Amino acid sequence: MESWYWWMLLGMALVTYIPRAFPLTFLEGRELPPVVSGVLRNIPYAVLGALIFPAILFVQEGNLLFGLIGTIAAFAIAFAGANVIIVVMGTIAVLAVYSLFVG
Repeated sequence: MESWYWWMLLGMALVTYIPRAFPLTFLEGRELPPVVSGVLRNIPYAVLGALIFPAILFVQEGNLLFGLIGTIAAFAIAFAGANVIIVVMGTIAVLAVYSLFVG
């Protein structure tokens, strides 16, 4: 393999290692301010929303209603307090029934 490949691999390893090692080494035992803790606690939800939202619009080409019905079903089931697995399975069931009747 060429040398640029190894340099690129080393660079990618450093880019992923540094953000993980920094908090472990320098912030260990310290209490973060409540504002910072709140922001860090909400990052996974924000990223998940950013990943899922475009898929809602393009889940079935040419049929925006399919994605919207799935979204409404998922929100309704989740709002009722169901487990994540129940939300996923319930949404799949709603969309399966919708597909049977609409075709």
